[in-house]
Amino acid sequence: MLGAVFFDFVGTLITKEGENVTHQNIMREVLRKAGREDLDYVRLWEEYEAESSAMFKELAGKPYVKIRDVDTEAMRKVAEHYGFSVPDDFWEISIAMHERFGELFPDAVETIKALKDLGLHVGIITDSDNDYIEAHLKALGIYDLFDSITTSEDAGFYKPHEGPFRLALERADVEAGEALYVGDNPAKDCVGAKNVGMSSVLLDPNGTKRELWGNCDFMVSKLSEVVEIVKGLMEK
Repeated sequence: MLGAVFFDFVGTLITKEGENVTHQNIMREVLRKAGREDLDYVRLWEEYEAESSAMFKELAGKPYVKIRDVDTEAMRKVAEHYGFSVPDDFWEISIAMHERFGELFPDAVETIKALKDLGLHVGIITDSDNDYIEAHLKALGIYDLFDSITTSEDAGFYKPHEGPFRLALERADVEAGEALYVGDNPAKDCVGAKNVGMSSVLLDPNGTKRELWGNCDFMVSKLSEVVEIVKGLMEK
């Protein structure tokens, strides 16, 4: 019997497009504070994204290190390349911009509420620092909708390590076979869930991850479709 549904955060509850706008505005504010508004913030944002993505790819499944440190190091590499310094309050800038520009998928709230109406535990499992996820969820107005929030900081490991998934199951007091995980990354989300015995749903709005669908139990193009999957599983 299904007892819990967990969600990833970035790319699953909030859009990647909104995250891109957020990071571009972080770069604009960094350049403003550094007195380097002569530089092309979009170009530097692209370089920052490349640095950050490479660093996080290396961390997949490994022991947790603070995301603020990873992000700051990625920004430092870009700043060094262009001859300016990263502001001391970089992380505060980052959180403020996430609070301001984060964008939920249009059906996120209705999906969460529909699942809660079915009597399910609804939680988050995300690679995140605790201060970031709490501030972001509160700014989006959805912090209180979740029964549990489990981060890589809590678990001490990054997905797809089993640590975050097992900790979330413990907090929800459900067995792995009674839980469903919804994410947008087949390698980290679907594989991580599968490794502990959870079922998985891949959110792939544009069908761009088709070659990796085999890692996942279900595929959806929008979050609201998760509710129908859940109802079907609850009838079994």
